[in-house]
Amino acid sequence: MKSKAETPFGFDYEAVKNKALEQLKSGKPLLGKEGALAPLFKSFLEAALEAELESHLQQNREVEVNRRNGHGIKQLRTSEGSMDLSTPRDRSGSFEPEIVKKRQTILADNLEHKIIGLYGLGMSLRDISSHIKEMYDSDISHSVLSEITDRVIPAVKLWQSQGLDALYTIVWLDAMYYKVKDESGQVTTRCLYNVLGIDLDGRKHILGMYVSESEGAKFWLRVLTDLQQRGVKDILIACIDNLGGFEEAIGSIYPKTEVQSCIVHQIRNTLKYVVYKDSREVMTDIKKIYQAPNKQAAEIHLDKLEQKWSKKYPAVTRSWRNNWHKLSTFFKYSEDIRRLIYTTNTIEGYHRQIRKVTKTKGAFPHDMALLKLVYLTTQRIMEKWTKPLPNWSLTIQQLSIMFEGRMAAIF
Repeated sequence: MKSKAETPFGFDYEAVKNKALEQLKSGKPLLGKEGALAPLFKSFLEAALEAELESHLQQNREVEVNRRNGHGIKQLRTSEGSMDLSTPRDRSGSFEPEIVKKRQTILADNLEHKIIGLYGLGMSLRDISSHIKEMYDSDISHSVLSEITDRVIPAVKLWQSQGLDALYTIVWLDAMYYKVKDESGQVTTRCLYNVLGIDLDGRKHILGMYVSESEGAKFWLRVLTDLQQRGVKDILIACIDNLGGFEEAIGSIYPKTEVQSCIVHQIRNTLKYVVYKDSREVMTDIKKIYQAPNKQAAEIHLDKLEQKWSKKYPAVTRSWRNNWHKLSTFFKYSEDIRRLIYTTNTIEGYHRQIRKVTKTKGAFPHDMALLKLVYLTTQRIMEKWTKPLPNWSLTIQQLSIMFEGRMAAIF
């Protein structure tokens, strides 16, 4: 005969209560492997599953002849530890439990969120497995962890295809490079194209990220076409590196867009062709160009650069002259706008944050593994982009004057 202190499941309430109080005072988890409430929690889940099966059999009694068919055992991981759960079965196999689904091995959503969060911080699956074991006393295999992180893939694809604003004031387009294994297992270089835009409220957004085998104007054309198909009708200013054909690609999709080539990229390319002993002097002459108060003064310094160095470094002066029309765009604007657009520092700042997470990775197993990690990191970065850029109210007024009618034409 059961004592008064026992539950219908055979638990001694008094013993459970005393053990729970003892563990609570000592700071030990109540639902872990040795937790006082773990057997009660396990019995609750098993009783709930039994009730679900009974309800299923009753509801379908008139439709089919079905009955119980013993029990199976599954290991269930929760944020409080692991347990072996007895799961009832029916003969026809039509029973689909709700509280713990057939192929569900992790019960608590917050544990899944923790795993995805750790993955988004750049932790390897091995490190995540060790962390979960230490924190929650749950053994989770690499295959299960991979399956959990793969649940991000639909969110990645949805984000890549989501609608965008009709107009962005300033857009930066730049690329990063990573090592990724191809289908044959060979490690190759992949180019990750990123687009960062400023909306009318002065807030930053990552508009898209795309993976290709190499950086080229042809692929950038596909990126811009995708932005157009997702709703971007106009871009006021596009800031780019010095990739050949990039400006033409932008002009074919957004013919009214002003293009500014990154001064820093131009300087880096310049110094590649200058011997070390001349580099400081050449750099001093270049600074006079891009730090000039206006385009006219800058062109005077450009002429001087050409006169001084064209014989020794013809490729350098030729590059500045040929690209001048897109290197000098920023002189049209006020100091605040100039600082924003004369380099790609804005998107490179975003890239630095991405690299902090990805720097520990060797070669990604496939393109989607790269996109998953960059997507999760990007979402965390964008959570901090809540405020408009400094002095945006003045900046947008100046842009509305410079691009008179463009904003009104969109809306």
